Amino acid sequence: MTAKETIESGKAILGIEFGSTRIKAVLIDQENKPIAQGDHEWENQLVDGLWTYSTEAIWFGLEDAYANLRKNVLAEYDCEIEHLASIGISAMMHGYMAFGPTGTASKGAPAGEAEKILVPFRTWRNTNTGAAAAELSKLFNYNIPLRWSISHLYQAILNGEEHVGDITYLTTLAGYIHWRLTGEKVLGVGDASGMIPVDPETKTYNAEMVKKFNDLVAPKGYSWKLEDILPKSLSAGEAAGTLTEHGAHRLDISGHLKGGCPLCPPEGDAGTGMVATNAVKQRTGNVSAGTSSFSMIVLEKDLSKPNEMIDMVTTPDGSLVAMVHCNNCTSDINAWVKLFKEYQQLLGIPVDMNEIYGKLYNHALTGNADCGGVLSYNYISGEPVAGLQDGRPMVVRSANDKFNLANFIRTNLYATVAVLKLGNDVLFKEEKIKVDRITGHGGLFKTPVVGQRILAAALNSPISVMETAGEGGAWGIALLASYLVNNEKKQNLADWLEDVVFAGNTGVEIAPDPEDVAGFNAYIENYKKGLAIEQAAVNNKK
Repeated sequence: MTAKETIESGKAILGIEFGSTRIKAVLIDQENKPIAQGDHEWENQLVDGLWTYSTEAIWFGLEDAYANLRKNVLAEYDCEIEHLASIGISAMMHGYMAFGPTGTASKGAPAGEAEKILVPFRTWRNTNTGAAAAELSKLFNYNIPLRWSISHLYQAILNGEEHVGDITYLTTLAGYIHWRLTGEKVLGVGDASGMIPVDPETKTYNAEMVKKFNDLVAPKGYSWKLEDILPKSLSAGEAAGTLTEHGAHRLDISGHLKGGCPLCPPEGDAGTGMVATNAVKQRTGNVSAGTSSFSMIVLEKDLSKPNEMIDMVTTPDGSLVAMVHCNNCTSDINAWVKLFKEYQQLLGIPVDMNEIYGKLYNHALTGNADCGGVLSYNYISGEPVAGLQDGRPMVVRSANDKFNLANFIRTNLYATVAVLKLGNDVLFKEEKIKVDRITGHGGLFKTPVVGQRILAAALNSPISVMETAGEGGAWGIALLASYLVNNEKKQNLADWLEDVVFAGNTGVEIAPDPEDVAGFNAYIENYKKGLAIEQAAVNNKK
């Protein structure tokens, strides 16, 4: 089939992912190749001290991303999208979306009309849950990160927030959108594992931890039990509902798209990153590096002990994963690059952002391997792995450091993965985890070679990047939607990806350069000492 025939026959598959700064819709064919896309840019807002996106922004963004996809399909193929084979929804993991009754639902009301959001969406970026996370980690004997939904819920309880007693449903952003499109209160197991820990054997919430939480909050007298307000956990390939006619209209306000197609379980961006990089098998891993960064290593067995730098989550089919999640990655270096753009405009020179990034990034490789002593802290927000509840972006140097353009850009590149290194040193040096392949994807790797080389030095491990890595999580969730309807041989997810989607392609690999590794190790020792400077800035600046 041609791409046009695929679309007109209703065989195309849609994946939509809500990232931190962009909502992206990707349409793929039966061979899992992208044939069209659309997107919408958006930004989180700091409201009453908490990072959030409004529900209005969520739905406008979804509609606009799909409208741009539809416009591109019309321009490229001269046809409308009337039917789809399947759909997948993905979004930033974790966070807090709590719903309660409106009391005014009419008979036959669209999915979710009977329940309203009780407080603004609290995203993964918020670090106000320290007391809750610490208490739950001790209670469960398990590392519970600040951004997990259970941390947000318990912090709201500790704060005495009135809305908690009214909760009828608690979910993530992906789960919320899926629910509104299908009426189903479900979640992919990978995203579910970022709400409260999941048992890899049962592939649902850890029953012992759920009981401990219920016992902990029992004196409050809430009408709900935790298991009653969480979405049902589903593994990749399981049916997760169908698109309602109301959902179809919410997605495509032009009215051309019809309901009735199946949706795969909604997943978090970590899970879709694993799928998009073929990193679902044990002893494989991936690093996503964009607004935030995280590494995912699929484990052969559990870690020897809990560690606050390591989050334990799962693949979309329920295998145990060690995750190092960093709140900050490329936002600060992007801000610096924009300064160079402004300078170029002042000189009256035409601006090509790809050229600016390419020249600066490649020039950085000519600098000193230890950045000449210059340090950069890219903390736009707090960084839990580094022990910082709040952030202050800064560059630190002494009069004797080798401060030049190459070292300045290089230290900002090192900063994008420095915290990632802190966490992965625990896995590789203390836990002795073995990995056969690590694949990078995200904006850091858009300039060829540079991001790969920096990450290889940080992790002292070969790093691969695939041509398809630029497609990102929207392609990853589209693949999970394809797995739902196109897994003719009934293979497990890892084998299906290996045999059907990637066909043995492992990408282009760059090995760590010994000089780079030694330089990064020297840099990271200075970086750890300099965290006290960052903490002082947090303590002494509004």
